[in-house]
Amino acid sequence: MFGIDMGSIGPEVLLYGLPLAFLAGFIDAVAGGGGTISLPALFFMGLSPVQAVATNKLLAIFGSATSTYQYWRGGHLDRELLRRTVPLALIGSALGAYLVRFVDPDSFRTLVGVVILVVGALVVANKRFGLESTYPGLTTRTLALALPGVLIVGVYDGFLGPGTGTFLMLLFALTGMNLVRSSGNARAINFATNLGALGLFLLAGNIVWWLGLSMGLANALGARTGAKMAMLKGSGFVKVIYTVIVVIVALVMFRG
Repeated sequence: MFGIDMGSIGPEVLLYGLPLAFLAGFIDAVAGGGGTISLPALFFMGLSPVQAVATNKLLAIFGSATSTYQYWRGGHLDRELLRRTVPLALIGSALGAYLVRFVDPDSFRTLVGVVILVVGALVVANKRFGLESTYPGLTTRTLALALPGVLIVGVYDGFLGPGTGTFLMLLFALTGMNLVRSSGNARAINFATNLGALGLFLLAGNIVWWLGLSMGLANALGARTGAKMAMLKGSGFVKVIYTVIVVIVALVMFRG
């Protein structure tokens, strides 16, 4: 039913696959960047690049859906803003996936690495950034930042991907949201872009189902724990994790 075919990959890979999927879910729910953990793990298991990316999208759906639900329960989602931005994220993701046919994404890796390091430096330099909420609601300024910003990040997610959640958090923090609320709204947008990409991979038949489903459950458990921890510990805790993830994502991009 699920096209299960272990091939040369045995169930023993779950001995390290499940803990890493849990960690990826935890990190992603707090500050984004979970793919920097789960995607290399899938490569290490022996999956082809397209299988690894497709299977990673499946397991990431579990985590992003779980963390989105947790932040929604905690009252950290702006539904009106999401109603306006989710469609743009989907359009951007589809456009990015289309553009990858014509432009080599590897040519942009170093540039993205530099950009995300600059982002991290700005966050660290501004000691109060993201710690207090000054979010004014759906003002002209909020929409002027969020609408084109989400579209651009959506294009990036479809085109390249690593650090999408981290960029989204910065975008929402610039609107005045604290980092907990920024993380919640970023997870909701990321869930939408993951879902859109997953539909394409379903049609192509590139998903290793037994691996994606089992690691997806661990990812969801990690996401639930991470979201709860972020809401419990507050924006100061999120800022520390966010800064670390920015550095990790930048290093991944520089290494290619």
